[in-house]
Amino acid sequence: MSMKRSITTTALAFALAALIVVGATAQESVPTTTTSSDMDILEMYQNTFRGVARKVLPVVVEVNVVEIVRQSTSRSPFDFFFGAPRPEQAEREFRQQGLGSGVIVRRDGLRVFVLTNNHVVGDSQEVSIRLYDGREFEVAVVGKDPRTDLALLSFETDEDVAIAELGDSDTLHVGDWAFAIGNPLGFESTVTSGIISAVGRRTSPGRDIGNFTDYIQTDAAINRGNSGGALVNLRGEVVGINTWIASQTGGSIGLGFAVPVNTAKRVIGDMVRLGRVEYGWLGISYGPPNAGVVDDMNIAGRTGAFVYNIFRESPAETAGILPGDLIVAIDNTMIRESQDVARIIPTLPTNRLSTFRVIRYGEPITVRVRTTSLEDQAAGASAAWPGAHVVRLTESVRTQLDLKADVGSVVVGNVVAGSPSASAGLRTGDIVQSINGQRIRTVLDFYRALNSTERGDASLRIHRQGSEVLVNLVR
Repeated sequence: MSMKRSITTTALAFALAALIVVGATAQESVPTTTTSSDMDILEMYQNTFRGVARKVLPVVVEVNVVEIVRQSTSRSPFDFFFGAPRPEQAEREFRQQGLGSGVIVRRDGLRVFVLTNNHVVGDSQEVSIRLYDGREFEVAVVGKDPRTDLALLSFETDEDVAIAELGDSDTLHVGDWAFAIGNPLGFESTVTSGIISAVGRRTSPGRDIGNFTDYIQTDAAINRGNSGGALVNLRGEVVGINTWIASQTGGSIGLGFAVPVNTAKRVIGDMVRLGRVEYGWLGISYGPPNAGVVDDMNIAGRTGAFVYNIFRESPAETAGILPGDLIVAIDNTMIRESQDVARIIPTLPTNRLSTFRVIRYGEPITVRVRTTSLEDQAAGASAAWPGAHVVRLTESVRTQLDLKADVGSVVVGNVVAGSPSASAGLRTGDIVQSINGQRIRTVLDFYRALNSTERGDASLRIHRQGSEVLVNLVR
């Protein structure tokens, strides 16, 4: 059954109300009718919205998927007496259908590419699309990427097909008009309107959705079936791919989120070229610095990602990034919190130099790094150097453990399994007194002494439960 195509008029109502209020003076009462000038402005808005719908509806498709689900059938209590059922009776196959949206983003000769969400395609065995004009095509899956929750499909035709105009999501501002186009709840070719509510949104921890990108937030109504559809601006340019909603009921409450189109552009290019997304790899373990590290490393008031370990033979090691560095900027992007690195590093072009600004021992320096492909990286977690996190021993902990002041001030907080520190027998709670004969009084002393060993061994004298122990780290 054909669903009614619709466009919301909420935005026009707001515009009308705004014009009436603005048109009234402080002395005049609010008019009950609009002037011809007001109507001209409203019709201009209306014509703009119509133009957006006409331009974008043909490039948004309905994505139909079928997943073959195998499910064990329930067994009769009499099976105990008459034997187990035959294997073919113990399992049945079900055709589970799903519906989403997609955007026609590219054409190379006869081959046409459609972008949608990874979660729309899932593990489906059959995928087809239905265009706005009713034409239907079986499609092939070019590539899927759970990290951004995007998937690229393709079909072949010599017929004319409308192609979306992709905009620039970096130019979006809160308050910009936004339109969501898709197939919510099976109502095909639905257009809803609203504004850009926020940019740079991130998924909450534990959410099963792509976390290698930030998101555009909009109050344009998005519901189930909108996934993979277009978020567009007043020019009809696609600025995002609608992906998920935040809702306690499962319905739209004005909290919809879209993958920025600039992220999608990179995904499209990689998938067409490689069939997958190529992610950059740096080779560090990092996190936010704790209070003791901030004070000891002279990085108070700085934001960034603190480097705890470097992986052997990684781009970071080759470029000269060291444990104890605080990464404060990558190229032209400031690092405001450590999780910014998790989003930026994968997007860096592989085998191309990028500029890292770091704070080392309290001083700013610049490091040029050539990242490699995550898929091609050879180092594993066991190659982390030194493989231990250290923190300052606070006076409260010292008192609780009844430790004398002369036993040291830097304590091992964590040891990475399989690392040189773990292999050498370093333990959580060990107090580092010296490295290669150099007295360790602060966390800065620890990293300065450790990094001065270059690629050699590090001999640590530690205090452990009332005894002094010598631990040799072999890089």
